[in-house]
Parts: sequence; C-alpha cells; structure tokens
Amino acid sequence: MGRAAQSARLAQVLDGLGRGRGAVVEIAGEPGSGKTQLACGLAEEAARRGLPVVWARAPRSCEGPFRVFRDAAGPAGAARASDPAAWCELIRQRAAGGVLLVDDLHRADPSSLELALRLIRASSSSRSAFVLVLAHRPRQSPPALLEALDLGVRTDAIVRVEAAPLDVAAVAALLDRWRGPVAAVAYGAGAPDAAPAPAHALPGGTGGRAAALHAASKGLPGYLRLLVAAGFDAGLWPDRAGGDEDGLLREAAPLLAELGELSAPARAAARAAAVLGGPFRPADAARIAGLGARDGLAACAELVRADLVRPVGHGQRLAFRHPVVAQVAHADCELPFLLDAHRRALRIAAERGAPALERARHAEHLVHTDGAAAARVLAEGAAEAVTRAPAIAARWLRLALDALPARGRGAEERAAWELAHCRALIASGRLREARALAHDLLAEGGPRPTGRPGGGGARLTPRLLLRAYAVCADAERLLCRYEEAEAIARTGMALLPRPLPAVLSAEATELIYEYGLVHVLRGTHDRIRPLLREAAAARTEAGPSASAALGVLIAFCDVFSGDIARGAPEVARCAALVDALPDGVAGHTPDVLALLGCAELYLERFPDARRHLRRGLDAATGGAHQHIRAHQLLGLTMIDQWAGRLDEAERRAAEAEELARAVGAPDVVTLATAMRAMTLVWARGRGYAGEAVALAARAVDTVALGRGWWATSAISLLAHAQLLGGDATGCLRTLLDGGGGDGLPQVQPAFRPSLLALMATAALAGGDTGDAERLLADAEADAGRLGLPLQWACVHRAGAQLRSARGEHAGALELFERAAEGFRGGGLPVQHAWTLIAAAPATAAIRGRAAALEVLARAEALARPCGAALAWEESERVRGRLSADTRPDGHSGPAAGPRAAELPSAGPRAADVRSALSEREREVADLAAAGLRSRQIAERLFLSHRTVDSHLGSAYRKLGVSSRTALARALSTGHRGGSGTGTR
Repeated sequence: MGRAAQSARLAQVLDGLGRGRGAVVEIAGEPGSGKTQLACGLAEEAARRGLPVVWARAPRSCEGPFRVFRDAAGPAGAARASDPAAWCELIRQRAAGGVLLVDDLHRADPSSLELALRLIRASSSSRSAFVLVLAHRPRQSPPALLEALDLGVRTDAIVRVEAAPLDVAAVAALLDRWRGPVAAVAYGAGAPDAAPAPAHALPGGTGGRAAALHAASKGLPGYLRLLVAAGFDAGLWPDRAGGDEDGLLREAAPLLAELGELSAPARAAARAAAVLGGPFRPADAARIAGLGARDGLAACAELVRADLVRPVGHGQRLAFRHPVVAQVAHADCELPFLLDAHRRALRIAAERGAPALERARHAEHLVHTDGAAAARVLAEGAAEAVTRAPAIAARWLRLALDALPARGRGAEERAAWELAHCRALIASGRLREARALAHDLLAEGGPRPTGRPGGGGARLTPRLLLRAYAVCADAERLLCRYEEAEAIARTGMALLPRPLPAVLSAEATELIYEYGLVHVLRGTHDRIRPLLREAAAARTEAGPSASAALGVLIAFCDVFSGDIARGAPEVARCAALVDALPDGVAGHTPDVLALLGCAELYLERFPDARRHLRRGLDAATGGAHQHIRAHQLLGLTMIDQWAGRLDEAERRAAEAEELARAVGAPDVVTLATAMRAMTLVWARGRGYAGEAVALAARAVDTVALGRGWWATSAISLLAHAQLLGGDATGCLRTLLDGGGGDGLPQVQPAFRPSLLALMATAALAGGDTGDAERLLADAEADAGRLGLPLQWACVHRAGAQLRSARGEHAGALELFERAAEGFRGGGLPVQHAWTLIAAAPATAAIRGRAAALEVLARAEALARPCGAALAWEESERVRGRLSADTRPDGHSGPAAGPRAAELPSAGPRAADVRSALSEREREVADLAAAGLRSRQIAERLFLSHRTVDSHLGSAYRKLGVSSRTALARALSTGHRGGSGTGTR
C-alpha cells in the first residue's frame, strides 16, 4: 500500500536480472517504515518469475562469526570456518541467478559486516549474477556500512529505495485491509473473531480516522498497526494510544524484543522515561529508576545507541523515537514499579513547580492509593487540559470524583467537579452522556441518593445551580433539541434578578450567553437582543473573554437580522477584541470564533471570516469541541465553494458531516449534506445533478420546517441545487415551503435578496414573468436595505435575465456586467463565470457573436481552475445556441435571450413518454398533472413531501419540462419538451 514507486523500481531491478544484469539494492528507512514488507514484496515478485530467493537475517543474539549469513549459507557454511573470502564466494554461489535479501543489517556482527562489505564491493565492481538487497536502519548502522552504501549510490552502483512515510490515502487503504479481527476489536466492533465492520460503520468515519491515524503514526505502517491494535482514540493521543493495552502489547512483540535486549540498567531507565512521558531529563530518569548519576547517564546513552530514544531540542533532553514506543514501555512495567515511579515523578514535578497538567499525568496512577490529594491534582490538571484535550480532562475528573468522599465536607467541591466533568464531556463530543449527568444534577436540589452513578451528596449552591442550567441547556442545544434547551435556559434565567445587577457573576454571564445561543440557532434573534444588550452593559466577573463573547453574540444577531448598519461596526470591534485574546483564553468559549467568522461571512468579509474560522479549527485539537469544529468547517465550506475551491469545499463538508454524525447533531448533518450536494452539482455537472439533489432532499427531509437556522440554510441550498439541476418548479416550491411563504420571512435576512432573486430566476424559467417581476422588486428592496455588494450582484443578475426575456438586451447587458463585476470584486470566480455565461446571448445581440464567444472563453478560463464542470457544460450549451441562432449579419436573433437554468433538450418525440418514468414517478406525475399539491400527493401515497418533490424533479428532467402545466401536456400528448407556464 502506498509503495507503487518503490515497487516499480524494484521490478526494474528484476527486469535487469532477467537480462543477466545483477544489482545491489539498499532499502533504508525508519523503524516501522515497512522495509521488511518491501523486501517481502520483492521476494514474492521474484518467486513469481521463477527466480531463486535466499534470505539472510541478523538475529538479535547469536554467538559465533557470520551469524547473519548462516541460514543463507546452509550446511556448507560450517566448513568455511572464519575465512571471509570463502564465505563471500559461497554466498555468491548460493544467490547466483536469483535474489539475496539481507534484513536488519544494522544489527550485523563484525564478521557479517565485513562479508556484507565484500559482497557490496564485488557486486558493484563487476556485472554481478544476482541481486543483493540490503535492508537496514541508517541511524543504527555502522559507519563503514553507511560509507560504502553512500559511495555506491553516488556512483550509481547501488539502487537506493527509501521506505518513506505513507500518505493519508495509503493509510486509509491499509485500515480498510486490516478490518479483520484486530481492527474489529480496535474499532469497537466486538470480539476478536467478530466479522469486520464496514468502513462507514467505524466510529467517526474512515476519512477523519485515517487522517488522525496518519498524523499519530507519522505515516509509518509499523506504528500505525500498533495504534490500531491499541484501539486508537484521537482524543487521548498522545497521552494514550487507546483503551486496549493488551492489544497493544500483543502487537508489539518486535518492540518488546528490542527492549529485552537492553542491559538491566538501560531497561530500568527506559521504563522510567516512559513514566516521565514526553521529553525527559536523563537525571530524572536515573532518579526514578533508582540509578546513580553516572549509571543513569550510561543507561540513557545505551538507549540512544539502540535508537529507542533520541536527543530533542536543547538542554540535553531525550524523547522516545515515537510516542507509541513510550506507551509500549509503560505498558510493559510491573504494577509495583509503576506506582513507585509515578510517585517519584509527581514529587519531582512538584519540586519544579510544574503545571498541573504535567502533575496530573502522574496523579492519575496514584488516585486509588493517595486519595483526595491526587484527586485535587487531577481536577487542577483537567482545568488546564479541557480546551485542548477534553477527553483526558473528562477521564481525570471521573477519576477524581470516584476518589472524593460521597458525603460530608466537600459536597460543593464535588458539585463543581461534576459540572466541570459535564463540560469536558461536551467538549469531547460525548453530548448524550453530558446531558444525562447535567439532568441528574438539576434533578437534585438535595443530596444524591446512595448508589446513583457518580456517587452522591452534591448540593448545588445558587451560583452552581445557574451553571448547571447553562451546562444542561448547552448539551440540549448541541443535540439540536432547541425547545428543551430554551426551556431549561429560561428556567435558569428566572433565578436572575431583573433588571440585571450592575455586576454579573461568571455563572450568570455563562447562562445568559447560552440562552442567547439557543435563540440564535432557533432563529429567534429579536427576542434575545434586548437582554443581551442589558448584559453587555453590566460588568462581568468572568473576564475579558466573556465580555468579548457577549459582544460577538450581539453583533452576530444584528448582522443575521439584517441590521447591517449597527452590526458591521460591532463585528469589526469584536474582531479586534477576539484577535487580542490568547488561543487558550479564546478556547474556553469555542463558539465565539465560529460566530464571529459566520458574522463576517454574512458581511462578505471573506478573508476575515476565513482567518477566524481557521483559528477556531487550529484551536480545536486533541478531539476538543468536535461539534464546534463541524460548525467552523461548514463556514469554511461555504467560503471555499464561493472562492472556487470546490475540491476543498467537498472535503470540508464531508468532514463536517462525519463529525456531526459522531456527536449526534442531526441538524448539522443536514446542512453539511446539503452543502456537499451543492458543491457536487457545481463540480460534477448537470448529469450528476439528479443524484445530488436527491442527496440534499433526503437530508432536508429529516428536519422540520421552521426549525431554525440550520433547516432554512439547508433548504435554501436544496432549492439552489434544484434550479441548477433544471427543476425550477421544485426550487420555487422548496423555498416557499421552507422559507415561510411569500417574502421568505423565515430565511436569514442577510441572504434574503439572493434567495428572492433565485426565486425570480426560477419563476422566469417557468415562464411566469409577472411573478418574476414581483419577486425581483422584493429582492431589490431588501438588497437596498442591506447594501451588501454580493447580494446586489445576485439581484442584478436576476434583473438582467428578466430584461433579456423581454428582449431588452442593452439594459440586460448593463446589469449582467454590474453583476459580473460584483462577483469578480468579491472573489467568487464560479459565480463570475456563471454570470458571464448567462450574459453571452445578450452580448451577442448587442455586440455580435465574436464578442459573445470571447465572453464564454473568459468564463471557461475562470471555471476550469475551479473544476466547475457545470459551468463548462453550460458554456458549451450556450455556444451551440449562439451558433444555431446567429443571423447572416453576425448578430443573434431575438430567440437568443438567455433562459435561466434552461433544461437540456429531452430529444425527439416519443410514442409513449410514460415509459421513461419509473412506476413511482408515473404515479406521482399523474397526481401532479391532475392538480394535486406535493403535500396532498404525499398524504395519498404515504410518502414525505420531500420524496414527492424528488420524484417530480426526476420526472421533469426525464420529460424535459419545467412546470406542472407542461408536465400535464407531456403526459396527455405523449411527447417531450416544452417549458409551459410556471405553476406552484
């Protein structure tokens, strides 16, 4: 896997041997890089060609000379005693006409090394009759071997093949291949003999998991296999590989053998280093291992020679060559040694005043022996870890809670830890678990009954009660349970005095902020803005990050509601505040960067939006805040789609969808799927539009209309995809149903002009000029209130299409050019190209066919680097129409006016067009032609109305119609084509 180039090079060597030309091949690479696998691949290929293969391996321990080559020499080797020349001749004879593979040559004894050098010199200086393959680790190989190999490579006498790290695609392919017993256990699929789980069923999906495993293993397949065997958990890495320590040790036999070769002091130093974790001081390892200073340094030097540890940075620090090596060494320690070693390590860390995060790594192993003292260290460490490693923080808090007495003094401390535990669970994506724990806390105004999960005795103080309401509402909101979240937050808000006090506690600020977030996602911004402004006017004990968070939330509400005059300067002010916050502080309110980026996206400040969303992504490391990461990915998806980075947009949308599924956020899944479908329409063209629209329709079918921001955003994307795919009637119906009827009262005001313009275009495609005029007038009024250039560009384009339909080509061309300039200035190359394509017929009518073709060429030049296949197809279609409609004077006739999103020709007349439809499509089409609405058809056929729309859209495409009137005519007359009159 991932070794195509290396395998091809080795195959060339075998080709040369077939022509009588031998070679020396060096296979070099890091431990775990797959050198032996490459050698095995060569051996298999040689065997398939009928060539003899001889193996020689350096054993870990063996007495006597030439131990590397004893098996290769066979019984005849015993008679050669210690004569290197005789051994060299014997080995050459044994390998003649075939392949001699020498593995792990870096471990060679002196006589074997001398023999290897003789073979290299002999094979390099003459036309050898065999292929000599030498696999080794350069860091551990003797200087004489490295010198000989380097000289051979520089003189072209030796072929060097590097076992380089694998890329992500190769790692994903390996994971798929390994979905057998080991992988099934690692991925949580069941017992070792369980059937392999399908790729889509693996937790977190295979795409994100492959990327995380690639990063953790550094692309080295040996370490990759160890991580898979350990049940890799990105949220715990690099503190732990996963939860299956036994699986790790089973797979780590070669690594355990390396550790077993060490002297007793070096083994003790290795275990002590594993206890310390990360870069360590040799003196600390010696102290924990119980070695004196001199013996400790000698033991660490042995570890360096064995390449188990390597120098890092400055200050004479060392670190294991890979974190999983340290974890194998740690897992191999005996329990008494571990407890004593971690106790010593904790003492050393405390003496140095190390951060709680470092001390907690040791306290974790002592919590069941050192009790409350270790528990408090864990709670302190969790507070430091929660923003970047929330899964670790959750584990530490759970251990601390288990160690704390269930009753008596400390009940308030326990309650605070339980709330912190809920926050850590939320941050690590375990939303349902956090929700259940938060509800438990809220249900208990008094002591918790004995035997309840997590112990008992916690009584919430008034401040902690506010925090409990905020935490519980947060979990409900992230699970897309907005009604429950709003009700819980409102109940907590009733505990606050009104008007709000001049100084807000941190807990009150947290609850108000959460209450505001719930209303944002419900789409009820106007209800919350007065309260948020009152809170922002007060002073808060929560610090500058909380003040910035409230400011961002208020600014977002203003922009979302279309109050650009007030919101735009506030967004700029908040951006300056957030930019001044350190990452660690900003990470405590992870929604802030996502909200700020989305507000800037609405304001069409794309560079700023991209910067803040990417900062949020960078801060969400170690599995932190995966739900917020999904939100940030969606914002970046939209920016990438507009900027013409379609491949990147598709990748981000798929990752967001994967993350949202993993944390259980259905509305986020819906929007991510709709965004991916929209990107696919642009990238794959109209031939894929039906499949993409069906994908978006299925996603939208899972959300309730009027559900809030997520639903209306997804519905608008579905409508856009429908229009691009040729279903103008479906586009209109989707927007009217999902946007709340005429005027689209339920959609985001900041996007309403472009959506009204989209409806005008759809109405025009259905032949309803009057409806298009009305919709366009509404769009112009809204665009005038907002004053956003890209919203105006969408409106201008729709206006140009309307004028073209009337034959007013000069006015249309002026509007097309204004729209194109708006998209160009906004950095939207695909929309710029689409506008130029739409303008080509008007250009031909005013300036001639040559000018129109030049416009199409400019559009194609914009679309091609973006991979926008839909734009190329449309350009070709318009070019064909220009050729067909051109008059002898070189100008286009009246019929050349553009028809927005016109359906492709459905072909010649058919004797029975009904045969083109599936049985269900015919059933739906007949009812639609009879005048039934989608919801009426859905009720009659026991389908969802979205499924009905999907079948109708498919029927429209197959029959080449764009309205129900045209559909009825096509079904009654038995021929395809004709746009008819738009009806809804």
